[in-house]
Amino acid sequence: MLSKGNSNTAVCVNNLLKISRGEVPYERLKGVAFTQIDGPVTTAGQELIEDVEWMLSIYEPRATVESVKLIPNDTQLGQFTIEAKISTRGTPDS
Repeated sequence: MLSKGNSNTAVCVNNLLKISRGEVPYERLKGVAFTQIDGPVTTAGQELIEDVEWMLSIYEPRATVESVKLIPNDTQLGQFTIEAKISTRGTPDS
């Protein structure tokens, strides 16, 4: 997110998905809370998806989250990608 010129909502959403919660000074709730990863597999994925949807609704109000998926990259190492399908609303700021 830039101080101005945030016209591409998808870029802002992508940046938010790459931030770990607690990483941004003075904005400790911004980013994805990866603490659920250590939880039980039956609930961790859904809790992470719900957290991502909440975080995007707070920090990127121009986007409406249609779906969020966790895509495993390397299951042996526990690596995955978060993919959010969004639609934009409102006019982008310049």
